[in-house]
Amino acid sequence: PVLDTEDAWVSVEGPVSIVELALEQKRIHYPLVEHQFVLCTVLYAIMRLSLKAVKPLSLFDSKGKNAFFKDLTSIQLLPSGDMDPNMLSIRQQFLLKVVSAAVQTLCSSQKDKEVSEEEYFPFEKGKNWPTLAADLAQYLQISEDLVRRHYVCELYSYGMDHLGEE
Repeated sequence: PVLDTEDAWVSVEGPVSIVELALEQKRIHYPLVEHQFVLCTVLYAIMRLSLKAVKPLSLFDSKGKNAFFKDLTSIQLLPSGDMDPNMLSIRQQFLLKVVSAAVQTLCSSQKDKEVSEEEYFPFEKGKNWPTLAADLAQYLQISEDLVRRHYVCELYSYGMDHLGEE
């Protein structure tokens, strides 16, 4: 971009402006940032829902694992569209665990104190964990319908038929 400056500012001495520093930065590789975002979301879900026996790096193949430790401006080989069926199975099990834990947490909190999800997760207003798992399924190459069906089954199994019907 062309930055027009007034003549009075041209003769000013001092440190380089923030705009000039920003323009000198290398551009990031956006798919690599998305890849990092998926890992962060997985780690946050594991922490927030207290999931046990989950190894987050097992959800990624060797190319995916190597990409985590590279500079965000570098062009990296990311996982391709063809995935190992065992890897897809592990990813699917993880997403189903997330949905089950979210429904279990919500149901137990509502039975104990009759509180809403927003009150139970006060810093996460509007964060719907089953919806987040369905969105994450897209990145992990798992069918969103499978995650949504599991969510409905979990709602019915915990006696929340009115939510399951919706």
